[in-house]
Amino acid sequence: MPNVELSHRQRVSPFRKIAIGTWQDAYDPSIYGSMRLRMDEAQRYIDRFREKTGRKLTVTHLVAKAVALALKECPEANAVLRWNGVYQRKHIDVSVLVVMEHEGKKDLSSAKLERLDERSLSDVVDELEARAAKIRARQDKALEGTRQSMRGVPGLFMNGLLKVLSFLLYTLNLDLRWAGLPKDALGSAVVTSIGSLGLDIGYVPLLPYARVPILVAPGRIERVPVLEGDQVVPGHMMNLSATFDHRIIDGSHAASLATTVRKVLERPFEHLEPLE
Repeated sequence: MPNVELSHRQRVSPFRKIAIGTWQDAYDPSIYGSMRLRMDEAQRYIDRFREKTGRKLTVTHLVAKAVALALKECPEANAVLRWNGVYQRKHIDVSVLVVMEHEGKKDLSSAKLERLDERSLSDVVDELEARAAKIRARQDKALEGTRQSMRGVPGLFMNGLLKVLSFLLYTLNLDLRWAGLPKDALGSAVVTSIGSLGLDIGYVPLLPYARVPILVAPGRIERVPVLEGDQVVPGHMMNLSATFDHRIIDGSHAASLATTVRKVLERPFEHLEPLE
């Protein structure tokens, strides 16, 4: 009689195979943090932006932009670990995770927004919408090539393969697009909206093979009573959770990033592009 009654799942999604190959144990340099943000001004900004431009700006777009601006203010956090040394990135690229269908089941993919700190929100909305549509339609050639390659790798060898790829792509810093591998697939940071799943708070695990030191997860916006001066009024609050690689990000970096993200999201009319 076995200790646990189990059945072997014969077919798993490419994302699940990669996940299994990534985390061999719980020993990692993760540190976690969260903050609670007042989102009334952000929602007003989103409504005004949509009215003015006709584009469907969302909280996820705002969070991605805020993270990029935070990295601009704290460039030491925009880095990669190589040869046990910290190498700073020259550009700020932020990836947004996109939900897609795979064989009738939900799966995850990513859309990287390059030089996000320099770009307008209109440009960001347009690109992410186009990239997400291509990903969901299985028309992103680079991602589909990678997914098909991963599909053919036996689970037994996934750990070793991801370590080799990480070594080639980041430690040796080789451009392997000729082999069908995307260039710096996830960039400086990753944003994944757990609020769209109805979750208030959650922490995303580090992705060792992609060398991403920052993963940010905006939660569900809640309507709650808040204190303004001496009065209790209705307000909208959101938890923003983050996972950091402590080998690159320390407490002072995290505090700097949090300060910038808070001011951008709580006072967007002051810190984002004007809408007048």
